[in-house]
Amino acid sequence: MSFNPVELIIKKRNGGILNKKEISFMISNYIDGNVTEYQMSALLMSIFFKDMEMSEIIDLTASYIESGIRIDFGDDLITVDKHSTGGVGDKISIILAPIVAACGGYVPMISGRGLGHTGGTLDKLESIPGFNTYFSEHDFKKMVIDSGLAIIAQSENLVPADKKIYALRDVSGTVESRALITASVMSKKIAEGAKNLVIDLKVGAGAFMKNMSDAEALAHSLINTGNAFDQAVKVVFTSMNSPIGHKIGNALEIIECIDYLKGKKVEDLEIITNELASQMLIISKLANDKDDAINKINHVIDSGKALDKFIKMLENQGAKANIIEDYSLFGTSKHKLAIISDQQGYVHHINSQEIGYALVEISAGRRVLESKLDYRSGCEFYKKQGDRLEKGELIGYVYCENEEIGKNVIQRIIKSMTIREIEFDSELPIIKRL
Repeated sequence: MSFNPVELIIKKRNGGILNKKEISFMISNYIDGNVTEYQMSALLMSIFFKDMEMSEIIDLTASYIESGIRIDFGDDLITVDKHSTGGVGDKISIILAPIVAACGGYVPMISGRGLGHTGGTLDKLESIPGFNTYFSEHDFKKMVIDSGLAIIAQSENLVPADKKIYALRDVSGTVESRALITASVMSKKIAEGAKNLVIDLKVGAGAFMKNMSDAEALAHSLINTGNAFDQAVKVVFTSMNSPIGHKIGNALEIIECIDYLKGKKVEDLEIITNELASQMLIISKLANDKDDAINKINHVIDSGKALDKFIKMLENQGAKANIIEDYSLFGTSKHKLAIISDQQGYVHHINSQEIGYALVEISAGRRVLESKLDYRSGCEFYKKQGDRLEKGELIGYVYCENEEIGKNVIQRIIKSMTIREIEFDSELPIIKRL
């Protein structure tokens, strides 16, 4: 059946409900080149402002999935994955996948690149010399079966509709749409073959979801969509009012991940990792309860089994294991500039989103899809919401190639912090579970 794309755009713009055939027409014809990029951008903007009913979201997700192939691991393997809606310094997938694999799970992870102010898991992994994220579905499946995990990019055959629209969302101002986030996340996670899914839904200043009302609406959308495709979904709401961990930037975050798997933990990273990994083990029936899960997690880290899984993933995907002992192989930035506090008091607020965008100036993130990343650039940021700060105290460092731009980034980072003399108790990293 043929439709007029303009009529469908106007229908959605006016708040109408698109049926499955109409949605399928727009998606399939966009992939084929019969619907133009500017028409798809108009549809995305219409969805952004008018939202979608649950039936439309499920149909949109189905259209994404049907644009490519779907991987099936069968019923014998316990497949489980995790997805984050994105945050500044969010490197948890890279820590968590080896831990869950070492506990007996099989983690087939299809990840994305940075969107807006947030870093992408693939961008971080590709800062590792030789690490390859592009594999055929056959090789992806083989790596997961053989070693328990693989983290790759979408292939040309796996959800190509999402791959194309994902990039368009980033440059059309439609990243935060509940419907588009749901279809993007769930199409990949269903097509990759994971039967169980835990979602880390970020809430706060540095997240796409600024408040719990919007976050809960997205959570129900994700859960209902997963259930429509026989996927078990658990959502954990976590705070994005401070950058996660101490390092922000692609290679820097990989180093922090390796240190974590060696046993050098950062408090907020540990709290969030333990929560998400526990839920993955419980939903997959690999642990009886939270205590059992934590014991298993601690064992695979303390014994080195989780680090061994990470090394196996490196080797499977083209990188050498010596990177875990010699961080100089990542390369170093020309300048290491200190971030010094110009006031004293307690940290009441950190605009993590502003920090993320500031780091785009030194190419730690992308302005547009074609932007070239400097994997070595980024910052160390030691303060969290609620911490005490003295005037002249070291807050962290900026790593960059251009000193003048780096100094501007430092000023933006300092201005992102609201400091007051009154003590402030920050909220816990784990806000709520659903």
